[in-house]
Amino acid sequence: MIRSRALMAATAFAAFTGVNAFAADAVPTETFKVLTVDLALEAAQAAIAACKAQGYAVTVTVADRLGNAKIVIVRDGPQGVGSESTRRKAYTAARMRVSTTDFTKRISTPGAFNPAQFDAQLATGAGGVPIKAGEETIGGIAVAGAPGGDKDEACAQAGVTKISDRLK
Repeated sequence: MIRSRALMAATAFAAFTGVNAFAADAVPTETFKVLTVDLALEAAQAAIAACKAQGYAVTVTVADRLGNAKIVIVRDGPQGVGSESTRRKAYTAARMRVSTTDFTKRISTPGAFNPAQFDAQLATGAGGVPIKAGEETIGGIAVAGAPGGDKDEACAQAGVTKISDRLK
């Protein structure tokens, strides 16, 4: 009789403490850094300034870590290569966590996996770079309109460099 009561008490104790432990963590929590609109705007303006100093009128898009456009600044004058190209390149840089140049090289290797087959928003060609806070990608920035993707990418990198001191 004493054994059965002790067993019931131990079982009840385990059941009640186990329920409370599960109740405390019912929904997992994820923590990540966020690219603010102020930093995104500053990066976009720095990218435009870098290209303007070389005589190029460009369009810039800054995307958040999920690839959603946060800032889009369309160049003055003829639209030429426009906001759709920069939106997709910023999306690619943010989602793939590498520059669009590196992404293009990665998928151009014979037999390499190409995620663009499953995500039509991914773009190839130079012009987009990820925005990282330490090792964590918090967004992407892309530029289009300079005469060559390498120049676009250099301007995008200038935008990231401008805000890099606050991305720690």
